[in-house]
Amino acid sequence: MGNLAIIPARGGSKRIPRKNIKDFLGKPIIAYSIEAAINSELFDEIMVSTDDDEIAEVAIKFGAKVPFFRSNKNSDDYSTTMDVVKEVISEYKIKNNTDFENGCCIYPTAPLLKVDHLKNGYIKLMSSYFSTVFSAVEFSYPIWRGLSINEDNSAKMIWPQHLNDRSQDLQKVYHDAGQWYWFKTKDLSESFFSGKSAIIELDETEVQDIDTLTDWKLAEFKYKILC
Repeated sequence: MGNLAIIPARGGSKRIPRKNIKDFLGKPIIAYSIEAAINSELFDEIMVSTDDDEIAEVAIKFGAKVPFFRSNKNSDDYSTTMDVVKEVISEYKIKNNTDFENGCCIYPTAPLLKVDHLKNGYIKLMSSYFSTVFSAVEFSYPIWRGLSINEDNSAKMIWPQHLNDRSQDLQKVYHDAGQWYWFKTKDLSESFFSGKSAIIELDETEVQDIDTLTDWKLAEFKYKILC
């Protein structure tokens, strides 16, 4: 088959309890990721990988499938996203006798995700030699002016050679936006980042990591403005 969307959503979130199905401006936050995947019309199958009955019910309600539950091994605090993705690919092959050419891991707490970005990522994956394409955003402040703190609490520039450089002359540096990762299943390795990775650049207003309740409020604020 063609494309599989994998939305990893375990039930054991600690910092924000039940985060993956917590109400976000009128509906469970995971619903935004499911709906974006559906509206993109890119996927032959949209599934949620979970260990939780309630999350499974919510996922199915909003249009995703839960063909099997996540293993206990990959439901603890130490399992990685890649562990989950590989398990899903393997289970489809073993239980459903189904192989997918491409996959896209979409995080369940990405309400600012835009369908156009998903489409652009897929286009880049298909039109090049890249094995993975993911969303990224430029650091808001030049990391080359970064400081470290010594044992005596004095501050030290990590790259002192850039002390007097103009900000506009410094190299741009990006970080993972934490929304989605396209990949070719045949090239799947230990990370979504490899020597054959590319990015779709997002604006910082389109990105919000959600680890605390303050983050959650910021995401709601950005959503109200942008969406």
